[in-house]
Amino acid sequence: MSGLQAPRLGLLLGDQLSFDLDLLRALDPARDVLLMAEVRDEARYVPHHPRKIILVFSAMRHFAEALREQGWRVEYVKLDARGNSGSIVGELRRWCRKLGAEQVHVTECGEWRLEQAMRESGLPLAWHRDRRFLCSREAFARWAQGRKQLRMEHFYHGMRKRNRLLLEPDGSPAGGSWNYDKDNRKPLPGKVHGPFALAFKPDAITREVVALVRERFVDHYGTVEGFDYPVTHAEAQALWQHFLDFGLGAFGDYQDAMAEGEPYLFHARISAALNIGLLDVRQLCEDVEAAWRRGAVPLNAAEGFIRQLIGWREYVRGIYWLRMPEYAGLNAFGNRRALPAFYWNGQTRMRCMAQAIGQTLELGYAHHIQRLMVTGNFALLAGIEPEQICQWYLAVYMDAYDWVELPNTLGMVMHADGGYLGSKPYCASGAYIRRMSDHCGHCEYRVDHAVEEDGCPFNALYWHFLMRHRQQLGRNPRMVMLYRNLDRMKEARREALWHRGEALLARLDAGDPL
Repeated sequence: MSGLQAPRLGLLLGDQLSFDLDLLRALDPARDVLLMAEVRDEARYVPHHPRKIILVFSAMRHFAEALREQGWRVEYVKLDARGNSGSIVGELRRWCRKLGAEQVHVTECGEWRLEQAMRESGLPLAWHRDRRFLCSREAFARWAQGRKQLRMEHFYHGMRKRNRLLLEPDGSPAGGSWNYDKDNRKPLPGKVHGPFALAFKPDAITREVVALVRERFVDHYGTVEGFDYPVTHAEAQALWQHFLDFGLGAFGDYQDAMAEGEPYLFHARISAALNIGLLDVRQLCEDVEAAWRRGAVPLNAAEGFIRQLIGWREYVRGIYWLRMPEYAGLNAFGNRRALPAFYWNGQTRMRCMAQAIGQTLELGYAHHIQRLMVTGNFALLAGIEPEQICQWYLAVYMDAYDWVELPNTLGMVMHADGGYLGSKPYCASGAYIRRMSDHCGHCEYRVDHAVEEDGCPFNALYWHFLMRHRQQLGRNPRMVMLYRNLDRMKEARREALWHRGEALLARLDAGDPL
């Protein structure tokens, strides 16, 4: 026995469930050991939605079985296992001692918090790049160096070129334009409905996890019942194929639309599976391009979807690792208002908010316009403290990990980075919600009123936001027209909007769910 080499230990986190990791190529199944652990600290550092915990734990258990079938020795620590230390670093130390491992192989983390804890652990770590992303942290830093503004559109053009996606033979963009976003903002016609939602029946492993989560995380907001999300690579691939067949064609036109009783519409619902490694971004992009080239989907749908994957998704990850940890503390507007309680229970008279939050608490899902222009827009207009709304988004969505959630929320939703990520705040009145949804017709408030008691709160809060932040935003070229419209109002109208906004904010501070 003394002549045998000590095994090396390879750590696989719950959002790294990919067979295509450099870590797996660096280790030897005949000698080395893989460690996977369900730990209290990662499940509880924010009150993660029960469905998110079910997804991660069940997908981890299924992935461990798949690795064992490939010949790997996998040490799997369940949440309620005897001796579970409750933290990733604690488990690494415990298993290093048990195995006598002198080297631990790890993949770049998805959260600065966890990676920092591991780097400061004193353990003998060998780090590997996460090749599930097409742009490495180092490549993004090189792209950003020397640029006055880091605009996603410029980054996206480079990503399209480097990955040879949606290009003509001469290297120009397919159809003559890089971006067809102007064609992707149509409201949903009254008689148009999204395809049926593909559901996956929980197997014995998932049912066991559901029981565990129901027992251990009863205090977390969100429902356990009805979990039907894919937890294996094969199931995730089936969900993706369903979108290719039935959703992608209309995704471009209606990706910004919202409708009562239609939580998914033409969205793919794959982000949660993609973010934990059950799908490969290269394959997704190639499948979308192939569908366009054979005439199955229009160009605005293909381009819009690929832009979300290799443009926005890779861009926000680059921003995150470029600017952390100071990025998390930015608060350009100096917001201090507490997050209203109705974000956690959905009990508000604002129909659009009740729908988006209620759907979120039930499903752990809302599409990007519900997040940006409903729940996010309200938080922006109301002056919610960025850290609180960021923690909410991280907790309640199945696809939320810090690398993607923080830049999207702090930068894009709250403009708390002062315009580093986005050139203008994404603020809007109730008119936008009326145009893009059918919620206003079911609401107790009137979207065509602003200063009246029955006026849509988004209306007065929108103008109040512009007035209170004029010094910071008034010279923004993309905001000039909005301030011209404000200046054209009669003084009495501006005063009425200000007082109505003040009254609404005072009600929020008093705990009124509006």
